[in-house]
Parts: sequence; C-alpha cells; structure tokens
Amino acid sequence: MTQSLEREGTGGDKEPMHELGVTQNILQIALEHAQKAGAKKIRSINLVVGGLSGIIDESVQFYFDFVCKETMAEGAKLIFKKVPVRFRCRKCAKEFDFHGEEWVCPDCQSPGPEILTGREFFLESIEVE
Repeated sequence: MTQSLEREGTGGDKEPMHELGVTQNILQIALEHAQKAGAKKIRSINLVVGGLSGIIDESVQFYFDFVCKETMAEGAKLIFKKVPVRFRCRKCAKEFDFHGEEWVCPDCQSPGPEILTGREFFLESIEVE
C-alpha cells in the first residue's frame, strides 16, 4: 500500500505546527487501511521521506505520540526511510547527488538541474495484527 500525503502550508513559510497536520494525515490514512484490513492494532508505519520534503522526523514522531493516543495506532513505531536528493543536469545529462547549498552540475557547472529524487513523502506501508 502506498498513500501520498498532502502537505499543508507549503508556501515556504515555517509554520510551527506544520508537522501536526501532516501527522494527523498519517494517522488517518493508517487507521483507514488498518480498519479495512480488519486489524486490531497497528504495530508500525513505514514512511518514505525525501530530503527536500521539509519533513522533520523528530517533530512527526512527537506529534504522532500525542495524536495516536487511544487509537489502534497507540504505541506504533514510525519508521522513516530517507530518500536522498538526486539531480540530472539539463545541459549534459550528468546525474549527481545534492551536496551543500548549490544546485549546479559538478561537470559543466550549469545551474537549475532537474530533480530526480528527494521530494517524496508518502506512507509506504503499515504493519498490523
């Protein structure tokens, strides 16, 4: 099961409660799928998080511990699978990983590469009993 998670407040501003809304969406999606499967308990939730997603693992975990109380997800473990940022140069087609602050091709120095990976943020799977 793969479920995309909509981000709230993506206007570039730093909202202190951003991860709360995201975490509520994670819980809602996990509960819906667990109930459809006839589960009694959610053991773990596997999340895929790209390096450009803006998601802070510790904040999501903090809010999850709060919002999942008295649900079948209480005590579930959140597992964060990190996806590195990877680019492709639009000029020379070189693929490269993001290191530092500059989005410039290491071979031809061309700016503005295509983003191949790093924007991901989705619930990949849940483990239930």
